[in-house]
Amino acid sequence: MKRTILWLTISMTIMMSCIENTGKRLTYPVTRQENVVDTIFSTAVPDPYRWLEDDMSDETAAWVAEQNKVTFGYLEQIPYREKLKEKLTEMWNYERYSAPFIEGEYTYFYKNDGLQNQSVLYRQKEGGEPEVFLDPNTFSPDGTTSLGELGFSKDGSMVAYSLSEGGSDWRKIVVKNALTGEIIGDTLKDIKFSGIAWQGKEGFFYSSYDRPKGSELSAMTDHHKLYFHKTGTKQSDDILIFGSDIKRRYVSAGVTEDGRFLVVYAAISTTGNELYIKDLSKPGSKFVTVVDNFENDHIIIDNVGEKLFILTNLNAPNRKVVVADAKNPQPENWIDFIPETENVLEVTTGAGYIFAHYMVDAISKVKQYDRQGNLVRDIELPGVGAASGFGGKEYYKEVYYTFTNYITPPTIFKFDPISGKSELYKKPDVKFDGDKYVSEQVFYNSKDGTRIPMIITYKKGLEMNGKNPAMLYGYGGFNISITPSFSIPVALWLELGGVYAVPNIRGGGEYGEKWHLAGTKMNKQNVFDDFIAAAEYLIASKYTSPEYLSVRGGSNGGLLVGAVMTQRPELFRVALPAVGVLDMLRYHKFTAGAGWAYDYGTADESREMFEYLLAYSPVHNVREGVEYPATLITTADHDDRVVPAHSFKFAAHLQDKYNGKNPVLIRIETKAGHGAGTPISKTIEQYADIWGFTLWNMGIKSIE
Repeated sequence: MKRTILWLTISMTIMMSCIENTGKRLTYPVTRQENVVDTIFSTAVPDPYRWLEDDMSDETAAWVAEQNKVTFGYLEQIPYREKLKEKLTEMWNYERYSAPFIEGEYTYFYKNDGLQNQSVLYRQKEGGEPEVFLDPNTFSPDGTTSLGELGFSKDGSMVAYSLSEGGSDWRKIVVKNALTGEIIGDTLKDIKFSGIAWQGKEGFFYSSYDRPKGSELSAMTDHHKLYFHKTGTKQSDDILIFGSDIKRRYVSAGVTEDGRFLVVYAAISTTGNELYIKDLSKPGSKFVTVVDNFENDHIIIDNVGEKLFILTNLNAPNRKVVVADAKNPQPENWIDFIPETENVLEVTTGAGYIFAHYMVDAISKVKQYDRQGNLVRDIELPGVGAASGFGGKEYYKEVYYTFTNYITPPTIFKFDPISGKSELYKKPDVKFDGDKYVSEQVFYNSKDGTRIPMIITYKKGLEMNGKNPAMLYGYGGFNISITPSFSIPVALWLELGGVYAVPNIRGGGEYGEKWHLAGTKMNKQNVFDDFIAAAEYLIASKYTSPEYLSVRGGSNGGLLVGAVMTQRPELFRVALPAVGVLDMLRYHKFTAGAGWAYDYGTADESREMFEYLLAYSPVHNVREGVEYPATLITTADHDDRVVPAHSFKFAAHLQDKYNGKNPVLIRIETKAGHGAGTPISKTIEQYADIWGFTLWNMGIKSIE
């Protein structure tokens, strides 16, 4: 009854406006305002839409329904919306494979026939036919339950895998006998941000938080712990291994390939970790501290007996590999193995070798080393783009890697580490001819003169007349590097005559930790300035103009879009913030958000930090009398990483304060989360709506 009354109350305030160019402002649901004011360092900060943070309330549910009614009413009238959906469906309908990997006597690989909502895990014996091992499409009728982490025992006889329902970060873990298919013991529940690391086949290590009080979608989770689950026992009997002493927001574990060491990583934020090892070959052994602070990043990538190989950025912002003796593994005893260079280093291991992946202006270069530190060769890649892979067990005779860029679909190669030869393994048959397009890297100067790389992709022969639909995509945070990659939605955008531009702005990891730190906390404005300068470059170079320029990003990239559209709204025709962090004064009060403080800082830590955040927080910088771009905010009701309240509140402020003609809409996906595991069917619908909204608001009335 309560929900019915609320529904009727809100519905009576709704009037649907047609999409036709009547010159009138859309009529939006009336979002109730309440008198909520926070006083932070003696500054009063109103928060009239605080009630939208309650994701469990009937009133919020009714608001979501009415916003979607307005949004889909608008989108349904775009004349080529269905055509976009058909084009995406046709282009997405191709076979996709993962690189194979060996567990026990089977070779496993993922495959999607084309339009399957989730990829299927197959296996086959040498000389045998492939058989389905796990088909996530059978986990739920609508395809919204996805397969997450996967871990096999060393001999391949046991497997544990996690399930995500509706895109949630909260997972369940199922344990099976991989040989017979028999489910072993109970399904483990309430698991979040966890890997699966087996000790022999007796059991495995996993990580989780205590079940939060209140909403599992938004309540804080800040005490991560490591457990051991013995095969065939109840979860209630699981042993707490690490994390009982102090609160750490992230705890993860791995077991070295030889089964010798348990390795534990512990962190309080997304940057910097403690490092511990435990010798599993010695019953009752204690944890040995390798690093006891959170100041740098360290990962054990391999071992030979007691010789540990560690990737670190301690005294090496671009990272290096060091070796340590497990008896005395502390940093003062480390010896350089692969020294730091001017380019950022990532590392994989496989077939008894170490593969050093370097980024040179966000483009991949790969070197092969032996375990004595000798350079074996520079690996010749198929072109200019991003290469990933080169990983596998020590006994592998070959390793696999995937190569891609904005006009090359992910193509898998088999690499022989002895001869150094690459052999084509799987090339997807996509209905897209990359030879008709150009993907060029340019460099431009940001506001402070910093040189920023950007890759711009478009159809050959495109006239640079300032009238091309363009999409500027960015992220700029958490030391994450944005490297060239192929996507079907982007391929369609290019086919429709669009320009796609991706700058490697500060805050990312493209140039190491210095580049990352230049876009964090009191330097965060550099990220927005870099992105604004990218837009100005595209306009000045006639790739596009403000009337045809859209801006897009998700998560931290959603913050990026929210910031630049409120700071420089005249630069953009369309703004597309997705699952964004948009309330910078309260982001740390939900789920694991406090772990992002290394990048953002918090409003509680100092007056200076509070004032800096307030100055760019998108929710707090929507102004009356400003002409904002046409805006389509996208989020999901099961996003328990960046809670949807960020997007809800931003939409409410825009709809209340902006009185212009451009639509300000929010599209709220149901039974979906932050993005991982989203069914193909939902993804196609989402992109048809986003692309349709973008093109329509650029004045494009038809597509071919």
